[in-house]
Amino acid sequence: MAQEEDEEDLVFNVEDIQKIVRDNIEFCLGGNSYSHSRCPHWISLITDKTLARLNKLNKPFKYIVRITLTQKNGAGLHTAAAYYWDTATDGACTVRWENKYMYCIVNVWGLAIQI
Repeated sequence: MAQEEDEEDLVFNVEDIQKIVRDNIEFCLGGNSYSHSRCPHWISLITDKTLARLNKLNKPFKYIVRITLTQKNGAGLHTAAAYYWDTATDGACTVRWENKYMYCIVNVWGLAIQI
């Protein structure tokens, strides 16, 4: 039983992470209009809240959070990433959120710490 719990702790649960991120984006951005001057504050707030909630999961992971916040004005955005890691434990997820005025894309990577 203890081994099952240990193995479960080493799983990057995408659904749990996505819910945390969506909740934080909605709380921080909600119905706000895009404001270039407020973007640094919003990004810091979303990052801090997300990392705090991930830390409360008490999972043996190092987390990386990247946020892209852009005005909704018809411009294109292309990104890419490549990983070399342990596919059995490490993971990544992306949350794309939008309202009438802006897009917010949050990427979270979880890298298992195996002691």
